[in-house]
This record gives sequence, structure tokens and C-alpha cells, in this order.
Amino acid sequence: MRIIDQILAYPRVNHSALTGAKDGDRTGRMELREATIGKVVTSQRKRNLLTFLMVLGPGLIVMEADNDAGAVSTYTQAGAQYGTHLLWVLVLLLPITYFIQEMVARLGIVTGQGHAAMIYRRFGRWWGNFSLFDLQIANFLTLVTEFAAISLAMDKLGVSPFIAVPLSAACLIGLVFTGSYLRWERIVIGLCLLDVMWFAMAAACGPNWGMVAHRAIVPNMPNGGLSTGLVYMVIALVGTTIAPWQLFFQQSCVADKKLRFSDLKFARLDTFIGAVFTILVGGAMMLVGDAAYRHHLSFDNPAQMALDLVPHVGPFVKNALLLMMVNAAVLGTTTISLSSAWAYGEVKGWPHSLHKNVKEAPGFYLVYAGSVAAAAALVLIPNAPLQKIIVSVQVLAGLMLPSAIIFLQLMLNDRELLGDRYVNRPWNNWVNWTIIAVLFLLSLVLATQVLLPNLFPSG
Repeated sequence: MRIIDQILAYPRVNHSALTGAKDGDRTGRMELREATIGKVVTSQRKRNLLTFLMVLGPGLIVMEADNDAGAVSTYTQAGAQYGTHLLWVLVLLLPITYFIQEMVARLGIVTGQGHAAMIYRRFGRWWGNFSLFDLQIANFLTLVTEFAAISLAMDKLGVSPFIAVPLSAACLIGLVFTGSYLRWERIVIGLCLLDVMWFAMAAACGPNWGMVAHRAIVPNMPNGGLSTGLVYMVIALVGTTIAPWQLFFQQSCVADKKLRFSDLKFARLDTFIGAVFTILVGGAMMLVGDAAYRHHLSFDNPAQMALDLVPHVGPFVKNALLLMMVNAAVLGTTTISLSSAWAYGEVKGWPHSLHKNVKEAPGFYLVYAGSVAAAAALVLIPNAPLQKIIVSVQVLAGLMLPSAIIFLQLMLNDRELLGDRYVNRPWNNWVNWTIIAVLFLLSLVLATQVLLPNLFPSG
């Protein structure tokens, strides 16, 4: 019997045939949820709304958490260097972001397992170790950028990094150590929604909205044309908008939340809303950087830019930018660390769930806490080139992304795993292979300019 047939044979248990797990508790919760909705609400529209609100979370969180500290640095730097010329790149990334994460949500709901576990199961130990090693390296370096942003922002707010960074690390560990998925999700969704502040900052910077709309829709090249700096920045934009950790995080989050087949349409809506929101916020970040471009300001990092913009746009943007840098870093840290902890727990066979407390899943929580603490400690090294590290990590993520998507693409075409109903459609495959080809091309161009630095003009 095919794997998908085994799963569908037990629709109430939802995945126990594949995982071998005892899902009695999960089954009871799902049946109670449906029975409660049915008894309390008679309107189909209201039932759908309540179900969506229960499903809401993984898609929005994974998308908006990717507007982390690295995104703040990359988007604002793109705006400061090239103005609004690269807004169209973000618009192109919107459907790409949704298509990739929709596949992840679909795979997580159908299999009930995390991404790392599925790579091990379908491709073997060697490729499993390869993907896990790549993930852990990229995640740790990204965590360093999160705490680097906290250090830079809090320093400009008058708080010593030696106080702000350890305190932030302790709070982030405490956020997850409550042993409650629902509590963690509610807090993180609240942090995601705080990002509407970026729209207010963008408006306060006074952009030319007609030009913004034009350059978001019509592809255009900055002055100077193709250059080493432009290629580097485009790859950084791709790397910060679609990161490998997102694949692991959302699939594990969907599995931990125990979503069912009937939840798929709402999970897709959750993912789409998250994709639109994150691109709009990314565009707002670029418009804040554009203010520095229009006023001919040069800066080393967004925290310094916040101070330099005060004479031109007032103190509101400065204070809001610094605080939103911290918010972005907190979002990025908790989600990226969880993606590492989930992936490691799946591979090692440890208990790995936010529904369990520390005593029930010690290895899972140890990986999370260890990742946070180690990255925080590294940032406190004196004179570390923090902004260079931040942007370079986004480029690294862009280079690693094609291999991560290939694993996803192969699994979504596995009819034994997903069956005819959930497998990719032909148009999915055309879109995905095109994305992979473009990403490989960008990687090749970057490698070429490293080997032949005079191939493109500098700039």
C-alpha cells in the first residue's frame, strides 16, 4: 500500500500510519474542535472564519519573521544604494515566496512530519546530514545577525550591548520554555503585527508615491547598470526574502500544530496573507532606505541611518526604526532557533514539540537555548564587523536556497508519498524549476564575479 493510502485510511488519526506515533490526544483535540464549532456556530461563513483563526499562525509567522534583522539591513541598504529602483524585484518575489511556502505547508499537513525528517526518510542518511548541516550553519550565522542588530539598535538608544544582548537572549529562551505552543504563537503573531509601524515610517519619509508605484511595476536598472554591487544586492534580496530555514520552520510548525487535511485551504490562505504582508513590509523598509538615498546620506548600518535621518524626517523615524530593528531580531531569533531545534529533534528521534515542557523534551529545548546563547555571546566580541556579517549572511542564504528547493520539489512530485490529490501539478513544476534555474544563475554570476572581479563594473 502506498504511503498516502495508509494516511488516508486513518483520516481521524491524521498521519499515524506514516509516523507510527500515538495520536490519540491529537485526534481528540481535533474532534473536539470541530464539534465545538459545529454546536456553537450554525453559519457556514462563521464556522469557516473560526476555523481559519484556529489555523492562522504558521504561514504568517514564517513569512513575517523572515523580515528579520538581516532583512532590515538588506532592504534599507538596497534603498540607500539604489533608491526605489529595486522595488520590482520584491514584487517578483511575492508569487515565488507563496508558491514555495505553500508546498511546505501542503507537505507538512499530508505527512505530519517536519522537513528534516522527510529528507532523511526519502533521500537517505547522507543527504539528510548534508541538508541538516547546511541548515545549522546558515541558521547560526543568521542568529548572529539578529543579535548584532539588537546590539546596534540598543546602543543607539543608550543601552549597553553587554546588558541588552544577554537580557534579550534570556527573554527569548523564556518565551519558548513555557511549554505552550498556543502561548508562543499568540505572542509571536502580536510581534508580527507590530510591523505595520514600517508603513508609518515609510510615509513619514515622504517618498514620491507615483515613482514608487511605477518602479514597483516596471522593471528598471539603477544608474550605472549591471555592476558587482547590484548583483550582490539582488542575491541578498532573494536570500533575505526566501531563506532555507523557512522551509524547515513552517513544515515543522504545521506538524507541531497538528493541522489536518481539511485545514489545507486555510493554511494556504494563512501563507498567502503572510506573503503579501511580508513583501509590503519589505517594500516599506526599502522606502525608509530611499530617504537616505534622496538626502545623499552614507551609513554603516540601519541604526546609524536612523540617527542621520533625524534632521530630514524627524525623531519619530529614528525611534521607530531602532525599536523595529529589535522587534525584527526577536522574531527572527525565536523562529530560526526553533527551526534548528525541530530539525535536530526530528533527525535524532527526540521529543520535539512546543506542547511538551522542558522535562518531556530536554534535547529540543537544549538545542534552542544553546543556539540563542552561543549567537548572543559571539556578538559581544569587540569590533566585530556586524553590518558586513549581516548582509553577507543574506547572500549565503541566497546561494544555499537552490539546493533546499530541489529537495522540496522532488518530494512534492513523489506520488507514493503524496498521492494524486496532493502532488504538484504541471504548472507548479514549471514555476519551481524556473525559480531554481534563476537562483542557480544568480549563484553562478556571483561565483564568476568573485573569480573574475573585473568582469562587471564596480558599484
